[in-house]
Amino acid sequence: MKQTTRVGLVTSGGDCQGLNAAIRAVGKALHQFLPNVEVYGMYDGYRGLIDCDYKYMEYKDFSGIITEGGTILGTSRQRFIPGKMIVDEEGNDLMPNMLDTYNRLNLDCLVIMGGNGTQKSAKLMMDAGMNVITLPKTIDNDIWGTETTFGFQSAVDIATMVIDYIHPTASSHSRIFVVELMGRDAGWLTLHAGLAGGADGILIPEIPYDFDKIVEGIEARKRTGRNYSILAVAEGAVSSTDKKLSEDERRRLTETMGHSTISYRLASELQAATGQSTRVTVPGHFQRGGSPSPYDRVMATRFGVAAARLIRDRQYGYMVAIQDGVIVPVPLEEAASQTKFLDVDTNLVLRTARDIGIFFGD
Repeated sequence: MKQTTRVGLVTSGGDCQGLNAAIRAVGKALHQFLPNVEVYGMYDGYRGLIDCDYKYMEYKDFSGIITEGGTILGTSRQRFIPGKMIVDEEGNDLMPNMLDTYNRLNLDCLVIMGGNGTQKSAKLMMDAGMNVITLPKTIDNDIWGTETTFGFQSAVDIATMVIDYIHPTASSHSRIFVVELMGRDAGWLTLHAGLAGGADGILIPEIPYDFDKIVEGIEARKRTGRNYSILAVAEGAVSSTDKKLSEDERRRLTETMGHSTISYRLASELQAATGQSTRVTVPGHFQRGGSPSPYDRVMATRFGVAAARLIRDRQYGYMVAIQDGVIVPVPLEEAASQTKFLDVDTNLVLRTARDIGIFFGD
């Protein structure tokens, strides 16, 4: 009798476009590659492993989902102590529960789809004795070892559309618009959407801004007859002054000034400094929603099929990545080792933005 390969699927952390396309690709490719395979979907991310809450997935479950946003399995965020353990709200180690579910289902491998934090927690699971393969999923594009992640391009498309739609109203009312985009502590999404959407200024975490430089950029536009300005601002953007403060000090400063995010604080300061009406637009979770773009459907499918190949060949402990246009396995310990930030000295997209006059507040 031929051996049955048992695989668990986990979608972890924040949702994004392309997760269902990846689930579909892993499931369909496994059935193509292996004569006997069983696939189990863990409900709500790591919670499914912790509580042994799962679904046996039939082949038909992988059909008709490539266009759907979110994840059919559900997801959740789980606390973890970097380099040590995954814990609950009280700090109790949850790894024994997860390992118990893994062994109870007699799994050969877990395919874990997640962002930067998920790569780190998956590494802990690998160290605990589970076979793991990960897929790089995040709109932030901040995972080390891969040129891009699935979910990123879909979010860029949405964020660009938001900036596109701001242009007419900004021009009509001669206003400054601050469009706050996601990305956590990395500026990939804001940079790409800002350039594509025709933003006049782009503020990203990797380049702490000088407020006076932003004002100079806006005033220079006025002198050439351009009566409005659009700033694409990353949620993690920080001024050169605030950069010197600790994270707790910055949070207390924001609370003291009564602004919910950096964009509202910046808009208030710009209106006072320029005398020009200023507004804030925050698309928020719109950027993570909706149907995945064709690009992300293809990327997620390529990643998922590559994961299935690794399982077929019993090569575990890797994150599937793309480098120089080629899908490659990257050791999970390498992918989990650090965050991929923009290199402000070498990034060609950033250089292009500067070369057409977009200002970065530096």
